Amino acid sequence: MSLYQLSKLLYVLNRDDGAKAQFQQDPGSFADGFDLTGEERQAILDHDIGLLYVLGVNGQILMHFAALCGIAWADYLQMMRDGVEKYGPVRAGLYAMTTALDEKVAGL
Repeated sequence: MSLYQLSKLLYVLNRDDGAKAQFQQDPGSFADGFDLTGEERQAILDHDIGLLYVLGVNGQILMHFAALCGIAWADYLQMMRDGVEKYGPVRAGLYAMTTALDEKVAGL
């Protein structure tokens, strides 16, 4: 997994209006500029907030991508919850520890 590249793509989208325009015009071409796995690339192209969260994207970066995609705040939060339900625990990054702790507390 290339969490760094995935996070970098989202960071660039969050900060660069030219990148936003390119992404909105041709998201596949924009994504090709980053070394992503197939799963990561598809999650970006599908605006799959739940999978991006499970892949380990930091919520501070991810929330801006959700806004760019026109996803309302309440829906964004639910998509992260649904992602854990659908794809399993967070795989990498800071939230991996949180998810593991939540499962331990819940006795899972």
